[in-house]
Amino acid sequence: MPEIHHKLLKKYLKDLNEDPEKQFAPVYLIFGEELLVRNAFDELLEKMLPGAGRSASYDPVEGAVENIYEVIERINTYSLLGGAKVVAMRESKIFYAQQDKSRLLERSKNAYDNDDLIKAAKYFLSLLGNLNLFFDDVDKSNRQKALNLDPGLSRDDKWLDDIIGYCMEKNLRIPDPADETVALQRAIEKGFPKNNHLLITTDIVDKRRSLFKTIKDRGVVIDCAVPKGDRRADRMAQEDVLLQKMTEILRPNNKEMDKAAYLALMDMTGFDLRTFCGSLEKLIDYVGERNSITVEDVESVLKRTKKDPIYDFTNAIAERQFEKALFLLNSLLEAEFHPLQILAAITNQVRKLLLAKDFAKSPRAKGWSAGISFNVFQQNIIPSVVAYDQSLLKTLGEWENSNLNSADNDTASEQGKAKKKSKIDTDLLLARNPKNAYPVFQLLKKSEQYSTAELMAAIGYLNEIDMQLKTTSQNPKLALERFIFRICAPQKKAQSSI
Repeated sequence: MPEIHHKLLKKYLKDLNEDPEKQFAPVYLIFGEELLVRNAFDELLEKMLPGAGRSASYDPVEGAVENIYEVIERINTYSLLGGAKVVAMRESKIFYAQQDKSRLLERSKNAYDNDDLIKAAKYFLSLLGNLNLFFDDVDKSNRQKALNLDPGLSRDDKWLDDIIGYCMEKNLRIPDPADETVALQRAIEKGFPKNNHLLITTDIVDKRRSLFKTIKDRGVVIDCAVPKGDRRADRMAQEDVLLQKMTEILRPNNKEMDKAAYLALMDMTGFDLRTFCGSLEKLIDYVGERNSITVEDVESVLKRTKKDPIYDFTNAIAERQFEKALFLLNSLLEAEFHPLQILAAITNQVRKLLLAKDFAKSPRAKGWSAGISFNVFQQNIIPSVVAYDQSLLKTLGEWENSNLNSADNDTASEQGKAKKKSKIDTDLLLARNPKNAYPVFQLLKKSEQYSTAELMAAIGYLNEIDMQLKTTSQNPKLALERFIFRICAPQKKAQSSI
């Protein structure tokens, strides 16, 4: 049977409805992005058990942790009223393995923070099962060693005490993933009673596992995954999903959002589908009877929620937030970001600020000030930014080709060939994507925090730190903290320390 993309689910269900010879599969596996998985599950369940017939024929597996043997027993029991029966394993951990330890621990903590002890316990018990640990192995004296906790999670581990206490109070069983996986696979291979169906949802799968291959062979796999990377193909896939959800939310409310507002919203949320959709609903409420949502609405209503620790850190430096930058630096180092990676991110940010400052002081920036609105910037200033970038590319091209011609002149003469101009490939541009003007607008505003002299001095400091980290045994944390103090600290202190 097939593995289908979530976009094709409606067509799949339509084909089932139109062809009486086609039947629902005995087992469905829906995996990937949480919100897309939930929507696909609801849509599928509605078709399998429409309306009032669901109450007696839908059997979700409840509790803090799924019991596969209980699931198998239920799926092999006929419905009381006859007809179709659906057993559901939602947010299953059946595909989790030891290498997913950090994911399970993080999700357990997030569920605990959201006052959902049942879900927190479910993730934590799956973690213990995957690591072959018991409650005694994770008591106060052994916890750090057994779980190898991230410092951010171990600093205050009362949450773990609460989860362990809840599990023991409810007599919850630590699962054996290997045994339960085999048992479920054998049950699927054996087959269920006619009209009985199993629905499994999860965030991740391992397609190499024999369980996955069995489900795909005997049932239907619905792929709701969205790539999380930063490649062009990944970003296009993410934007495709966001645009689809935006249309689904705006159209019934008779609202529209222009490209600038959409880009500003995406810049604030990143690819966090739940936050993106929730933000759209807030904006719909905010604009009231007005049909159009603008970038000013986005700026007024929403705060940045993009989960990118490097971005947050470099943004704190750009905004000259001294204490926040130090705090985020410490967080990055605790999360095992390499010091040279952090240094490269700082350098990239300072270079961008210096470029923005140069544009702001140039004759092309006529009409620019930090107080203008985004719409004015987009209409009047961004064309000048593009012209500035083109001028910069031309200058760089002339330098590059001048150097090449000088170095290779003799060789070119001997070969009797004209030297081709080299194409300049550089990230030293203000508007790499002129259609997305909002980040450029923000960068220019942030550059107002610094003078040109301060940014030039920062480049010198960064060169010094680069040499120190690569050639000496100096503590990287101290070197990076010293830079933050020099560049971000209040002006009088910063000057006295240089």
